[in-house]
Amino acid sequence: SWNKSDSKSKGKNGYFELGENDKGLATRLTVAGTEHRKFLRMLNGYVRITAPLYVLKEIDTYKVGTVCNSCSTMHKIMDHEFTLDDFSHDKLSDVTRGWLEQTISDLNTLRNLYLNAKDNKTKKEYWYEIIQLLPSSYMQTRNYMFSFETLMNIHKQRRGHKLDEWRVFCEEIERIPYLGEFIKVNEE
Repeated sequence: SWNKSDSKSKGKNGYFELGENDKGLATRLTVAGTEHRKFLRMLNGYVRITAPLYVLKEIDTYKVGTVCNSCSTMHKIMDHEFTLDDFSHDKLSDVTRGWLEQTISDLNTLRNLYLNAKDNKTKKEYWYEIIQLLPSSYMQTRNYMFSFETLMNIHKQRRGHKLDEWRVFCEEIERIPYLGEFIKVNEE
């Protein structure tokens, strides 16, 4: 069916436009199931996600067809003083927010001890204490490459998840050109 292909690149930036014949075929293959929509495994999307560690560790469940590059906590954790904005805190009560603020103060005390330590052995001890004390609400940025097939699986499995962050991510997946349409026809 190569002779029926009608997709093309447009403009000087090479924006890709899926032709009606190819879109129809892609839709039929998508609806036919994972064994027929293999082409989605060859289409990749790139995304930068800033989220708390408790979300990022769940995303790691989807390692098939993904590549991840993070801003390293191990190497960057001492770059600046910890602030409340370094942590997800929008769902905390006043009491638990106070606990987080105390933890941030403790982390900054350890950071100052680390920065003022005279030898590498002592620095490493303080660094470990910070890493082990760091709450899972700590925000980190990671760059991901997902195949469209993986994004469809994420959407199917996480769109009704109890974590708001998953639902927001699924809404973003629905906005990806063509993929959002494939998701809709596959769910009908």
